[in-house]
Amino acid sequence: MAATTAQSGTLPSGTGICTTVPDILYLPELVFGGLVWILVASNHVQPQNPLGWVMFVSIFCFVMTFLWMILFAAGCHKNSSGWAAADFVYHGLAVLFYLSAGVDLAFITLVFKETFGLKFYQINVAAVVFAFVATLLYFIHAVLSAIRWKYF
Repeated sequence: MAATTAQSGTLPSGTGICTTVPDILYLPELVFGGLVWILVASNHVQPQNPLGWVMFVSIFCFVMTFLWMILFAAGCHKNSSGWAAADFVYHGLAVLFYLSAGVDLAFITLVFKETFGLKFYQINVAAVVFAFVATLLYFIHAVLSAIRWKYF
């Protein structure tokens, strides 16, 4: 059975990030964020693509989450006590970014519904759903990171 949090005073490293909450959420965040990135990138929008913010958020969060996961897995956080707070701050920022990107993507999808054509409209709807799933995952991670930070 997976532990709900790391032991008091320690953050997981190595394969421990695959067995503790909130760190187990790194992989689903990467999957759903990558899906948003792929689906938005596969669209062609006329007039020029207004989804630059969505692309920035999905790429930024994908890269940063991957780097954050690698830092935790490598144990780079062992020599500092600010990592629990930094984990909360990063995931809180990711929630705000993904929420704004999801709302932007949903708005553009509705506004350009007739312009897209059915295929691209369906792709955008899927991207909207995945953006909000990614938002939810980052939110859960941020809340659990805040709890871990409180008891760290």
